Amino acid sequence: MRPGRRLRITGLVLVPLGILLTIGTWLFADFAFGGHSVDSDGMRPTYGQGDIAFTKKIQDSELHRGDAVFYHLPGRYTDTDTVFQRVIGMGGDRVSCDGKQVLLNGKPLREPYVAGGNPAGNGTTYDVVVPEGRLFMLGDNRVTSNDSRYFLTDGHSGTVPANTVRERAFEDADVVVAVLFVLVGGVLVTLTGIGCGLAGYLIQRRAVRTRLVPVAI
Repeated sequence: MRPGRRLRITGLVLVPLGILLTIGTWLFADFAFGGHSVDSDGMRPTYGQGDIAFTKKIQDSELHRGDAVFYHLPGRYTDTDTVFQRVIGMGGDRVSCDGKQVLLNGKPLREPYVAGGNPAGNGTTYDVVVPEGRLFMLGDNRVTSNDSRYFLTDGHSGTVPANTVRERAFEDADVVVAVLFVLVGGVLVTLTGIGCGLAGYLIQRRAVRTRLVPVAI
């Protein structure tokens, strides 16, 4: 076997494998996951202004009550089109507040995420039956969040279309770490392959030069 051949073969295998792994992981992460910098205090204490919220891109059929989601609703807010709030009620649900606590379908809603343990916020009372295909949204910081409570007379009881939801936030960073680990692994495999290929090439060149050096008689 020619000098350096094994290293060159190793490089030829590792480089495309590493590139495929890197690009594949990058495309998967871009398609399935995302992240946003939180621009308000409406979701405190879960997310404060300036925090990074990691997200999974979802369809409206994947929504659940209690999900913290980003939805896109141009025209409702003047400062931003993308809003970060929590799903409280879904189509057919009755969401109400007596000024002290939030009720879902007549039962007190357990909300450990609410800032200051104050689910009523400013004490606004409401009683809404969520239309099918729509969502009743509240922020975790009920004192400052500009959510469905402030649009009760918009013809939809303050609800938003479920299909405007783009991403669901998740607090478990293990998924992000795993994706980054695979991505970095792909880059390292590519660099290792390049290193093996170069080493094999240099060994071959040295062997050729050695054969061409005249032997003194």
